[in-house]
Amino acid sequence: TLRKPISQSSMADWASKNLNMHTQGIFRRRISISNMLSWNGGSIKKPMLITSNRTIKKEACEMFKLVQSYMGDRQTRMDRNHVALVTVTKCWSMQGLRDELYIQLIRQTTDNTCYRSLAWGWELMAISLAFFSPSPKFQSYLEGYIYRHLYSDENIAQRIKELVDLKTKKNSKSRKKRKQNTEDEGLPISTYAKYCYRKLQKVAVTGGKKGLRKPTVEEITHARNAIVTPSLFGSSLEEIMLRQQDMYPGNKLPWVQTQLSQQVLALGGEQTEGIFRIPGDIDEVNALKLQVDQWRIPSGLSDPNIPASLLKLWYRELEEPVIPQQFYKECISNYENPDAAVAVVQLLPELNRLVLCYLIHFLQIFAQPSNVGRTKMDVNNLAMVMAPNCLRCQSDDPRIIFENTRKEMSFLRMLIVHLDTSFIKGLV
Repeated sequence: TLRKPISQSSMADWASKNLNMHTQGIFRRRISISNMLSWNGGSIKKPMLITSNRTIKKEACEMFKLVQSYMGDRQTRMDRNHVALVTVTKCWSMQGLRDELYIQLIRQTTDNTCYRSLAWGWELMAISLAFFSPSPKFQSYLEGYIYRHLYSDENIAQRIKELVDLKTKKNSKSRKKRKQNTEDEGLPISTYAKYCYRKLQKVAVTGGKKGLRKPTVEEITHARNAIVTPSLFGSSLEEIMLRQQDMYPGNKLPWVQTQLSQQVLALGGEQTEGIFRIPGDIDEVNALKLQVDQWRIPSGLSDPNIPASLLKLWYRELEEPVIPQQFYKECISNYENPDAAVAVVQLLPELNRLVLCYLIHFLQIFAQPSNVGRTKMDVNNLAMVMAPNCLRCQSDDPRIIFENTRKEMSFLRMLIVHLDTSFIKGLV
């Protein structure tokens, strides 16, 4: 369900307080907010947003040129992948530039008469959201802007036509005309908007790319492809199974789940101290995620904490948790009752039931006394680290969250100890 975004008047109010109003002409007349937030073919001499940081002031103007280059509105020798990489890396490294990039993209995708340029602007926004979120102060504004484009394809086409007609009248005697392109090239704008809206919701909660390694061209390409081809991470179980239908038509379980689980065991994870508790190197986890999303498991892995961390991430990022939200209350109500806890599992949709049973069967391997002696991860520890990846408390009240965390752990512990998962052996 989509939250109702902030109103148009609230967005206008935010803009009036935060935009760094530009001037033009020899009399330095202030440009109106609507002009400040409409496509601009020239350069800018100062940032779009108010800032006192000198570095941000300088970088913002250079970044506007990069945005124009990516959108095809400015000539450059760099290919678009490299332009995106430079832009994203600047903002990833310098937090103060992130809101500036998003407001520049809002400007360049407003009243833009070239459909291809417009689509590329939205594409750059989608790529950027894979690496970093806007600040909390700016999130509502960006959310409101994206929301208004979710079902706006007809309006956009009509608006482009109106603007083109208007410019044609004005420039009828002038030879200098921007090449118009009202043909639908590639994806509808609503496709980008819907992707950006979902991505914004997630990145605002989980944060962007973590680690010390700067973004790579491979990650840029992956972020672009994800607009059309959903990632194996952050999707629903149904979407994931649909995606793997062609490659693994006989599989009853998600390929990503079984492969990562098997990798943990193949690398001796059940004999590794602190498995699932000690995180793998974040840059290595990011690199493996990139490979897995292309249906590849690299052969050079040596640390079981890498696939173990990625496996936890996969469960945690599922669009809906393994135990769907409507069963949450039943789970925390039966956190001390083994029979009732097992009964909840039988009520789950078939796919969720199989995925959960596979996970529990996997954790039961680690809960064996011979392995606990090496891993120092008994059933309580396993339940503690895995429960947040299976159940999601919807409350914002810290007291309820704290109280339910204990119940979530206890519920998962009941399943590890009492759920019969013998039927899972050999199931893929």
